[in-house]
Amino acid sequence: MLVYIFISIGLLLISAYISSPKFKGKLGEFAIKVQAKNYLGEEYILLNDCTLPDTQNGTTQIDHILLSPYGIFVIETKNYQGWIFGGERQKSWTQKIYKKSFKFQNPLHQNYKHMKVLESILEDVIAPQYLHSLIIFTPQSTRSLA
Repeated sequence: MLVYIFISIGLLLISAYISSPKFKGKLGEFAIKVQAKNYLGEEYILLNDCTLPDTQNGTTQIDHILLSPYGIFVIETKNYQGWIFGGERQKSWTQKIYKKSFKFQNPLHQNYKHMKVLESILEDVIAPQYLHSLIIFTPQSTRSLA
């Protein structure tokens, strides 16, 4: 009987983790790694889950940094479902799934911070015009940007 209780608790914990935003985020980042490996040539180098020092907040975490012949791409991955509504200058965007709505930080603003941190680290190495911000939503979402 005790074994069944432990198995049930274990399954509940696994289920809770799989449905968590953290797991969904990691799954989206994994999808980008696989796509980059399958479709980009050897001249591209993808760095994943990079934590960099930030003078204002201690550290900042960047999902992916892609080194390419065309510059450095700072990539923020969003693994969301449903409709995504938001504008470039809005502080937060909205995810809508059926009749439920959820607010989240504008990923353009989030990645702007990442860009500035990387720019300050690389200021003597690479000119800012070679740094590019890229937001990638996985296919489970449809974006409607204002």
